[in-house]
Amino acid sequence: MKIRSVSTIAVEIPLTKVFGGSRYRVATRCTVITRMETDTGLVSEVYNGDNRDHSREIAEIVEKELAPLVIGEDVFAVELCWQRMFKAAEWNRDRKLVMEAIACVDTAMWDLMGKATGVNVGRLLGGYRNEIPIIVIGGYYEKDKTLADLSREMEGLRERGLAGCKVKVGGLTPEEDAERVKAAREGGGPEFMIAVDANRGWSVAEAVRFARMIEQYDIAWFEEPCHWYDDARMMADVRRATSIPINAGQSEVTAAGVRRLISAGAVDVVNFDASESGGITEWRRAAGLCALMGVRMAHHEEPQIAMQMLSAIPHGVCVECFDPVRDPLWDKMVVNRPRPERGMIKVLQDPGFGLQLDWDMVERYRIR
Repeated sequence: MKIRSVSTIAVEIPLTKVFGGSRYRVATRCTVITRMETDTGLVSEVYNGDNRDHSREIAEIVEKELAPLVIGEDVFAVELCWQRMFKAAEWNRDRKLVMEAIACVDTAMWDLMGKATGVNVGRLLGGYRNEIPIIVIGGYYEKDKTLADLSREMEGLRERGLAGCKVKVGGLTPEEDAERVKAAREGGGPEFMIAVDANRGWSVAEAVRFARMIEQYDIAWFEEPCHWYDDARMMADVRRATSIPINAGQSEVTAAGVRRLISAGAVDVVNFDASESGGITEWRRAAGLCALMGVRMAHHEEPQIAMQMLSAIPHGVCVECFDPVRDPLWDKMVVNRPRPERGMIKVLQDPGFGLQLDWDMVERYRIR
């Protein structure tokens, strides 16, 4: 079964409000849909990434540079194709864009492998379970948002069947953000998972001070606590100073970056993002490394693919999604999206990733 064609669609949806983390603001939801067809007529249509400014560039790399390397190859030859595509990252350029483009092609190949064999990607990767906890990325900084508003947000998420929420921190002082975490815990209740994400917002001293103030609230993990320029060493210092597990990995673009974090003693949980870092083929290398080192696996957003990957392995923690206003793709473009119940999401069992997309919506928001 050979790959016959590869094409892309870049999508950009303006959001109805601006969402703020410690060091960024989000006003659009963007992605790249990859359409791959085989000589037997099988078709993959799967989307990758939350690329805010460079979806067009990624789509162009896929079509002009990567597609010629895989067309004509066996759809099951993922390692061969991956190694060919990886060479495109060797010369002096923005390598992150190349890894995101490789992810688009690689994910489509895994989708087709599942469709060719009649099983979902979760079974291809290990088939450990058919459902997994799901949490929301929320608790954003928003204009005029009060502690009471944050508390009600957590209560509402719990009532909608979510297992927990990853709350944004790192944009205020440790003391101010500790008050926000307290409000989130009060709103979510004792069984609701609360994680915190500083998006590399603090120094070691600030992160440690914050962690010690919130340890009493049963925090699932503290994500990317420290500044980017020396993050592994700094996170290792924070990890030694707190009982809260440390989570990182979404900013790495290769599995070697995950190895760097583990070697530094910096992480308890890794949220390596397949859509940012070369796709499923590279992700499973990181997952194998984490299994050997006793490190748990999460995933940075992208529930449409993460549910398949994390459910396949015994050390997968939970899937992340967004509120519908923050991610209209997951809410509306995936027409067969499973609904969370009692904190769990059932993994789609259709072959491949099992996604059914709303093509009227795609055409309405396509930019390329």
